[in-house]
Amino acid sequence: MSPGQDGGRWSGGRPPWMGPGTPRPPWWPEGEPWPPTRPPWMRYRGRFARRLLALFLLFVAFIFLVSIAGYFFGRWTFGPPEGGTGHPGFFWGFPLFIVVVVVLVLFATRRVRRIAAPVDDLVEAAGRIRSGDYSVRVREDGAPELRSVAQAFNAMTAQLEASEKQRRSFLADVTHELRTPLSVIRGQAEGIADGLYPADAAHLAPIVEATQTLARLVDDLRTLALAETGHLQLQREPVDIATLINDTLASFEPQAQAKGVTLAADIPGELPTVSADAVRIRGVIANLLANAIAHTPTGGSVRISAAPADGGATVSVADTGEGIPADLLPRIFDRFVKTPGSSGSGLGLAIARDLITAHGGTITAESTVGSGTTVRFTLRGS
Repeated sequence: MSPGQDGGRWSGGRPPWMGPGTPRPPWWPEGEPWPPTRPPWMRYRGRFARRLLALFLLFVAFIFLVSIAGYFFGRWTFGPPEGGTGHPGFFWGFPLFIVVVVVLVLFATRRVRRIAAPVDDLVEAAGRIRSGDYSVRVREDGAPELRSVAQAFNAMTAQLEASEKQRRSFLADVTHELRTPLSVIRGQAEGIADGLYPADAAHLAPIVEATQTLARLVDDLRTLALAETGHLQLQREPVDIATLINDTLASFEPQAQAKGVTLAADIPGELPTVSADAVRIRGVIANLLANAIAHTPTGGSVRISAAPADGGATVSVADTGEGIPADLLPRIFDRFVKTPGSSGSGLGLAIARDLITAHGGTITAESTVGSGTTVRFTLRGS
């Protein structure tokens, strides 16, 4: 339960009479919360409740005045009963009317509180959200319509809170990933400028490599941003997925041979064409192959296979590497999530997921520690 809440109902924070940023006074008792919480007798004194109650009291006053006016009008019109100076019903009817009005006021006050309290909670909680506090929640009670609004409000604040945490985590991760290549560039450039290093190819190579890393990181971040905002443009066309796989696989042969990893393919003779952006899908396959080769030890193997599926195709990349820990596997497609010993930025699989999702497909991963990993994605037919 967050501070300033009472079972989900807002009862604390800055009271209406306290201005923003009011400092804690020196005479305030130690251990008491500041700003002070709202006492129970003020819980329902929101503007909505006051207005609703005021309208009801005006209605009761109107009925009372109409009744009194009706009584005197009838007495003036018909006159008092013979032998008397007043209408006998007045002495019994008027007190009874007052009792009924009091009972109605008490009943209406209770109903007004029940109706107005959730509305006041929503108003005050909205004020806290406006100030940046996304942890606020309201109690889901009252009429069915108010409960629905409270449920939607709590769902919205939960999503806002999760988005804020994700945003902060993302900024921290981006800062961390940018720091390393920038440090390399600065260190090498300062060393050359100060005469500590000669300006030869060996000392310029780290600068070139770091700038390439920065360029890839910026391009990856741009792709992620476009995919998450729904502005990623796909140049869809009928694609022969078998040809695309074979061409991409051939480009990784030198890298695999240098590490002593065997590449294999299992592509059937006839595969349906898929509707896809060939450049984007080639990037997905390349990313999966690069990850598989990087995490497969010398003497291991990487196999890519494809098969027809629901008018489209399923592509799988399997390796015999060290595998992914079970606690990390559910988050492997999240941004900046990396396996132990990985030298990448942790964006490759996140981009692959966004690209496959943008194509209307799915991507999954299966892994066993010590036995290898299989990543599988599907594409729709053209």
